Parts: sequence; C-alpha cells; structure tokens
Amino acid sequence: MPLDHYLTLGRSGLRVSPFALGAMTFGEDPGGAGCSVEESEKILATYLDLGGNFVDTANFYTNTHSEKILGDFFAARPGLRDRTVLASKFFFNLFPGDPNGGGAGRSSIIAQLDASLRRLRTDHLDLYWLHNWDRQTPIEETMRTLDDLVRAGKIRYVGFSNTPAWVTAQAQTTALLKGWTPLIALQVEYSLLARTVEGEVAPLARDQGMALVPWSPLKNGFLSGKYRRGGEVADSARSAFVGGPTEEEFTVIDAVTAVADELGTSPAAVALAWLRAREGTIVPIIGARRVDHLTTNLAALDLDLTPDQLRGLDEVSAPTLDYPAALHGSLRRMLQFAGTTVDGEPSEVYPPLLQSDVRY
Repeated sequence: MPLDHYLTLGRSGLRVSPFALGAMTFGEDPGGAGCSVEESEKILATYLDLGGNFVDTANFYTNTHSEKILGDFFAARPGLRDRTVLASKFFFNLFPGDPNGGGAGRSSIIAQLDASLRRLRTDHLDLYWLHNWDRQTPIEETMRTLDDLVRAGKIRYVGFSNTPAWVTAQAQTTALLKGWTPLIALQVEYSLLARTVEGEVAPLARDQGMALVPWSPLKNGFLSGKYRRGGEVADSARSAFVGGPTEEEFTVIDAVTAVADELGTSPAAVALAWLRAREGTIVPIIGARRVDHLTTNLAALDLDLTPDQLRGLDEVSAPTLDYPAALHGSLRRMLQFAGTTVDGEPSEVYPPLLQSDVRY
C-alpha cells in the first residue's frame, strides 16, 4: 500500500495518505529533539515525492519554528500547498503571564489560528486539532468557534487530540444537534506500548465514524529497533527526554523484534504494520530526524502480518483497561448471549443456569 493509495479520513470528503508526516522534529529550537531546516526540508520533500499528502504540526512545536519551516517550504513551491493536507493544533500558551494566550476559548482559538496561518503562509488549514482538553471553557464555545472558522473558510475540518471520550462525545453530539461542523478524527497516543485508548476513545471513534490518527506510534522510539535488552541505545536524540523502556515494555519489544527478525524487516515496520491492521481507519503519524528514518518507517506500507503474528503481538501487549472495560468482554457475552454466537462472538453459559432448569 504506497503513500498515494489514499484513505478517506473519517466521515468526511478528505482523502489522506495511509501515514501522515509529523513535523514535531522540524527545527533545532528548544522543545523537541529536532533537526536542521535543511534536513527538515529533505524529509518533507521525500515524503511528498513518494505520494504523501498529509502533514501534521502544532503551534508550539520547536518553539513555533516547525510551522515556519513548513510555511517557507510551501511558499517557495507554488501550487504544492493546495495539493497537501496541512494540519496544525491549538491549545498551548506561548505567552508566559497571559492567561488568555492558550486554551480553547473563542478569542484564544482565533488568535492562535491567525498566528499559525501567518507562520504557515497560507490562508487556511485543512484540519485543525484541539491539542488538549480545556476544562475551563464550555465545550459549546469551542465547537461553535470552530464551526464559525469553517464557515469563514479559515479551516476545513476539525478534530480533537488527548481529550477524554466523554468530552469528545459531548462535543460531537452538540455539533450534530446544532448543525455545527462535527469531528472527523481523533489524534491519540496509540502503539503496542500504549493501548489504553482501546477502552473508551477507540470505540467512540468507530461508532461515530471518526478516524484515529496515532501519535508516537513507536512509543518515543522504543519500538524502532534502537532499544535492545541489555544493549546501549544508539542514534536516539529523544532518550535524554524520555529515558528508556521498563522491563514490562522490553517484553513487548522482544516480541516485536522476534517478528521483525522472522520477516527480515525492522521492528519499526512491524509495530506500524500492527497499528494499520487495527479495526477502523487508522492513520499513524510518523516522525523523523533524518530521511533514512522516514524511509525505514515507510517499509511498513508493504508489510502484512499473519493472523498468528497479529494474535501474538495482541496477547503480549494486552492492556489493563479502566473500569468498566473488564465487564464488557467474555463476561458480558456470557450474560448476554448465553452460549450462542452473535456477530462472530462466541459465548459460554452462566454456570448456575446449567445447574438447574427452574426459572421463577
């Protein structure tokens, strides 16, 4: 599946590549383990030349330099911007001492968008993400403001990131009932080492026809192949920020590495191929500090894991989900279906029912 075999992003008319390019590493400024402007442009050019069309950034990445690098790149190449799905995010406050400098209130969203558009040297964003939940602002205010910006032509689509499922559900329901612009995608942490999104957020996304756009699909590089049990970490600028894997995480890393060795590919490709095989529309964000990092990750597009390999990775990485998730699996099927199979889900019979035929 090459980069130019596009996917429809959620319940929308927006078509994007199966992998998005994350620009968090664009720029060597404080706030990220990034790369030079020259290398950033090489990475971006390589991704676009291979048919990629979905580029994701945020207003605060590398102290706003990421957006400027993207803006300068597209401004120097007339017509390319119009063929690229460009996404950025709002929420983070860039102005110490100003309580209204960030968040998701009306004036703040508008100010943040205007600043991002200036740096990106464009008149609109194709997708605008809420980067985090603003507890102090009514969700109706946020959704109405985003709808106003869509109607004004300054953004095309909207999505949420890092927001609880119940807040996201409230926002989506409000938008649908009021005829406002709905959410089409959720940007979430999701990888073989971070699967708790499967408890509430992922089922909500499937129910509402939203795509999942995972960030850190290699869990800070832990699944890239750079980390081996008992070995020294090489070529990892992020290790100084995030430390190393735990013993529990190494158990998953070992399993991923074993599959990679079996297939003659990289652990990164295996981890990304596993994500692509999850239920629903999944568009992982891949980041890179060098062009070879990008091309290594893109090998996942040509990799299909077998059912046995997928099952093994599922089992070794199975997450412990919050209540009431434990009540919604085999126990729920037993109590609901009483030994029958429904929609492909088999069930057992509640044991006391087998001990007596008496029903009152």
